[in-house]
Amino acid sequence: MSHREQTPLQLKCYEVIFGTETPAGKWFDLALIAIIIASVIVIMLDSIVSLDASYGDLFFRLEWLFTLLFTVEYLARIWCTPNRRAYVLSLYGVVDLLAVLPTYLSIFLPQTAPLLIIRLLRILRIFRVLRLLTLLNEANDLAAALQRSGRKIFVFFTVMMILATIFGCLLYVIEGPGNGFDDIPTSVYWAIVTITTVGYGDVTPVTTAGRAVSAAGMLVGYAIIAVPTGIITAELTMAQQIKKQRLAMLARNCTNCSTVEPDPDAHYCRACGSQLPRPGHAPETEKS
Repeated sequence: MSHREQTPLQLKCYEVIFGTETPAGKWFDLALIAIIIASVIVIMLDSIVSLDASYGDLFFRLEWLFTLLFTVEYLARIWCTPNRRAYVLSLYGVVDLLAVLPTYLSIFLPQTAPLLIIRLLRILRIFRVLRLLTLLNEANDLAAALQRSGRKIFVFFTVMMILATIFGCLLYVIEGPGNGFDDIPTSVYWAIVTITTVGYGDVTPVTTAGRAVSAAGMLVGYAIIAVPTGIITAELTMAQQIKKQRLAMLARNCTNCSTVEPDPDAHYCRACGSQLPRPGHAPETEKS
């Protein structure tokens, strides 16, 4: 849907709610972040049984107050934005909606109330308020590296599940139900927490052979625990190298003082102020 015409009131609200260039817009976002943090603290405190017993009614009223404020804010964003569809389907729009839905769902499904902790994602707006959008570019690089590593990580976890199943079956055969390994799924669970070096301790082998297999599983876990990190690090390193090569290709030399300008968006030399050639274009030379 194309941009629609806005009334002066909608333009003013849009400038305050979506913008951070004006003092009103910046204060609006800072106040919103403070309310988000307060609502998350209330959710966390309400999960403590002793506090819920003493202040449960207060927490309930505060939660509904926060939900009503966020609902009004969400509807105001839809009302004043020039492209409603784009906002509703954007990351911020989806998170804004998810920030209010659990409270209304809790009327019918009380167990969904803790999902309100998703409101914490709304604090991502602080990057925009504090002019830290460049950090989001780094987050995009990490997300891209994870996406490119998807197949390798899938293969790694497949191998891990196979190893965990093998170790679990071995312990089921060696230890048996008498020592807590009641079935193969329980034994596989033991193998997973052992290989990942978590070791909850609720199920432990007691025979010599079982302990030997357990030790082997822990050594395997230590040996391969860094594999996913290595895969992602390699992808990040490759992405950084590609970015540096691209910037190097776009670098230009000033035709007046020969200063190298690595910024592809620069129009003038930072040393002498002369106009730079466009990226990807060779500087013009005088014809003889």
